[in-house]
Amino acid sequence: MPDRFSDNLKLSKLLPILDSFTDAVFIDDKDGFCIWCNKSCEELYNISIDDVQGKHVDVLERTGIFSPSVTKRVLDEHREITIIHENRHGKKLLTTGMPIFDDDGRIMKIITTSRDITQLTVSNDTLDITPTPLINVNDISELDIDLSETEIIAESLAMQNVMSLTKKLATVNSTVLITGESGVGKGLIARLLHEEGNRSEGPFITVNCGAIPENLIESELFGYMPGAFTGSRAEGKRGLFEAAQHGTIFLDEISELPLNMQVNLLRVIQEREITPVGGVESIPIDVRIVSATNKSLRELVKRGEFREDLFYRLNVVPINVPPLRDRPEDLLPLIHSNLIKCNEKLHEDKTISPEAMALLFKYPWPGNIRELQNIIERLTITSNGRMITEDNLPLFLKQEAKTNANVNVNLSLTEAMEKAEKSILEKALADYGSTRAMAKALQVSQPTIVRKLHKYELTSVE
Repeated sequence: MPDRFSDNLKLSKLLPILDSFTDAVFIDDKDGFCIWCNKSCEELYNISIDDVQGKHVDVLERTGIFSPSVTKRVLDEHREITIIHENRHGKKLLTTGMPIFDDDGRIMKIITTSRDITQLTVSNDTLDITPTPLINVNDISELDIDLSETEIIAESLAMQNVMSLTKKLATVNSTVLITGESGVGKGLIARLLHEEGNRSEGPFITVNCGAIPENLIESELFGYMPGAFTGSRAEGKRGLFEAAQHGTIFLDEISELPLNMQVNLLRVIQEREITPVGGVESIPIDVRIVSATNKSLRELVKRGEFREDLFYRLNVVPINVPPLRDRPEDLLPLIHSNLIKCNEKLHEDKTISPEAMALLFKYPWPGNIRELQNIIERLTITSNGRMITEDNLPLFLKQEAKTNANVNVNLSLTEAMEKAEKSILEKALADYGSTRAMAKALQVSQPTIVRKLHKYELTSVE
């Protein structure tokens, strides 16, 4: 193992964990040279580590081992990339490349994971027994912590309202649209809708509409008949809607659905039947449709980028998941919960210093819960000793926390929380003026607002 690989990330301790993953994992350095892969990678791609170690991504792509190269796209675009593709042995793969940045925002390493999703298209039996055959690619963290096992934290009134509405809607079969910023946990709400309802014994199928190539999405959703098009399987294939029979299909990133496919989805919702590509006979379906988006579908409708009739069909009952910055009561239990999970997974026993915790409270978390999970995981891996201190925090986080909140890092955790609460109230008071309007905007009761204003010696119109 090259020294440059283990210097910053202490991966000598991490490699046995990565080697135990069922997903293929391979790691490239900042220049695009492959420096390690796990046993699952060797099996999935039918290679040995000697075939790839020390070789550049251009060479590996040219020889067809990793083609197309996700690492090349990550290096070019400086962001996480996910694609669905086939390897040279005909296996259909879901591959995600994740850049790891240093404190100055430069890529240090790229960790890429591949999962075999051939089972989606091989046989009907496999589809029946696989509860989540197409995972939500937005739920893959830097070291593949499965968010489906992460409980929903709902200490704040805003999230308690979301949970209450979700459990109420779980008992009916209405079409639900889940909205919210990227990373807030829309997929977890969709799963809760399924698990708390009368379809919980049926399959829960997740489809990321932005991750499937446009020329494949119709056949993926509705399947195809034998010989439907060039390159199709002789026996045909059953689609994801049929795979979700008597269960729930979760259409994530629904705003990315092409306009021509929106017409087909509208027909499915209205007539409750699908027609495979190349077929003439319709197949009745009994499927609950839940969709999610981090964009404003109303704005897309105005711009002619989303069908208005489909929007109203999807938006029968909306659930809006608030961003993390609007639910400060949930921040401490989220940090605590994720630290416990990272400690268990990585066999660590890390804690967070009060000074570091105060900065975590001041940071606005633009990436929401997903960003928090990745930051806590990174800190668990990279920090020396048992205590995660302010010095271990990424530079951008410290700068953003101090700039946005003008925080004094010598405050205690309680003082930091109170200072943040007062700042929120001051802004809400300036924006809304009355306690009733403030209570509605902050999703708390009016008596709570009155009590908080009195506590911080703030005044309002009423």
